Amino acid sequence: MALDELVHRTRPAAGDPEGALVLMHGRGVDENDLFGLLDILDPDRRLAGFTPRAPLTPPGHTGNHWYVIQRVGYPDPASFAESYGRLGRWLDAVAEETGVGAGRTVLGGFSQGAVMSQATGLGVDRPHPAAIVALSGFVPTVDGWQPDLEGRRDLPVYVSHGVADQVIPVELDRAARDLLEGNVDLTYRETPAGHWIDPRTLDEVRAWIEQALDRAA
Repeated sequence: MALDELVHRTRPAAGDPEGALVLMHGRGVDENDLFGLLDILDPDRRLAGFTPRAPLTPPGHTGNHWYVIQRVGYPDPASFAESYGRLGRWLDAVAEETGVGAGRTVLGGFSQGAVMSQATGLGVDRPHPAAIVALSGFVPTVDGWQPDLEGRRDLPVYVSHGVADQVIPVELDRAARDLLEGNVDLTYRETPAGHWIDPRTLDEVRAWIEQALDRAA
């Protein structure tokens, strides 16, 4: 395991980290896109912050992708499996490097990054995180991956989606809500936004992360 499995940026905690916050970007951008969000969601720098870069640039596309889109909601299995494996190994390396285990790590992301935060946070072969923050994404339907919802009723999951989103329809996160309700500790929000992070949600997300980490302590 090595941190060079994925290109990434690191924002150290102010002291000994009480946990970790990993934010995964959406399609076509890089590790810089959500880096500033680390200080917004963790202004006291209680946490070690990380923003990894998606490892794929599919033919005919620009920028960095976590998977090839077959149709929205259904990632291409081969490209998804490659990123899922690399991200999982990288997260294991983060835990080893920082001494902060999965149970004290919040996984978050936007768009494709939200999909990967839920995939790695709910995957049958992955450890339970402290919490999941999924903004404008969905729980993927893809061959070779299944969510493990057994024994996760206490896992905090925050899902937010804009009803005007024309890239990833809100109906996909409504389906995720229906899947997750009763199986995890779900907070679900819809906003008037399109396909972007609605700034009106950020104060709530910040407080929600603090509560999730305090509960995991």
